[in-house]
Amino acid sequence: MNNTPDTDDQLRRTLGIGRRRFLSTCTAVTAGAIAAPAFGASPVQAAPRPGGEHGKGQVLVPADKRGIILYTVRDAVGRDPQSTSLPSGFREVFEQLARFGYQQVEFAGYGQHANAPGGANLESVEGAKQLRRWLDDYGLRAQGNHGFIPGSWPLSSTDLDTFKKHLEIANILGMAHVGTGGDPTGSAYKADWDVAADKWHALGELARRAGLKLYTHNHDAAYGFLLDGGPLDAQGRPTRSSGIRKLEYFLSITDPKLVWLEMDIFWAHVAQYKFRTYTAHDGSTQTDIFDPAGLVTRHDKRYPLFHAKDGVVNATNGMGYDMVPFGTGVIDYRTFFSRVGHRNYHNPMVEQDNAPSSTSPGQSLEHAAIGYRNLAALRR
Repeated sequence: MNNTPDTDDQLRRTLGIGRRRFLSTCTAVTAGAIAAPAFGASPVQAAPRPGGEHGKGQVLVPADKRGIILYTVRDAVGRDPQSTSLPSGFREVFEQLARFGYQQVEFAGYGQHANAPGGANLESVEGAKQLRRWLDDYGLRAQGNHGFIPGSWPLSSTDLDTFKKHLEIANILGMAHVGTGGDPTGSAYKADWDVAADKWHALGELARRAGLKLYTHNHDAAYGFLLDGGPLDAQGRPTRSSGIRKLEYFLSITDPKLVWLEMDIFWAHVAQYKFRTYTAHDGSTQTDIFDPAGLVTRHDKRYPLFHAKDGVVNATNGMGYDMVPFGTGVIDYRTFFSRVGHRNYHNPMVEQDNAPSSTSPGQSLEHAAIGYRNLAALRR
């Protein structure tokens, strides 16, 4: 990072990172300190942190709550087992993740390579039964899925049937939750979030009848400020904000018995960096610093799942962070998990969007192993 000292200090304060920690992170990035270890049959582990797996203090994420979303290792799930000796397809990836120590997985669809056992598409009742057998074989539990959310509203008959099929698949797999990888709406306007709440209430009721909890997932934009007042634009839409954030508003208008959320902690911290000021209804500029852990604490049971992904400081990309293997960045997960508490309720899923590599086929599983080690090492 080619920053001046003034720029460094400004970014450090923006991200809420101490100077020593900021400088050590910059040094690590410059030195290429996050190199992936060699992949092998045994679990690959990052260097343990102080108070690690066998250290002192209360474990913040119990063993049975340590999970991973399969999107992190999507290249391994999708590769041709006939062309490589690396783990390929759902069955072999499950086996490897279990060796690392994971006990939970979150699905990101049900497709794999056609040459893998079970064939290309396991998005069916029979496919789900096969996946469940493999999960059971390796002591894994399916905790959720970034799956199908109908695009129609009111719901079309086709979308309704497809959604019900996904609920059936989720039950076969033994999930407690079913969800999506997107926001309820991409809009900044209050009226659109009101419509989204109606839709999610209807879907949440269907999920509840099936014994499941329906959850949505955030990127950074969902924790930006809602446009809900002030002068209207040429299309009659509000141009200013009361200061409430979009997903905070969604939480306030949805039934906690029908709608849950999965916080992507990385994107929530990107939102903390990006969305710090808003134009109030009276035209004044107001500052409000987002506190991801504080929001979870205020709505504790609404957040049964987390995406646990990490980042290092980047002052040039507009986000504040670059994504890195879990536990090798600067996001303070020890403090986050200590603050939100209820460690036997929340289900953190390690995620790294950029873990697959075109030049290092084993990288995503290597980084999954690093993520497990560092998740297990977190202690209060």
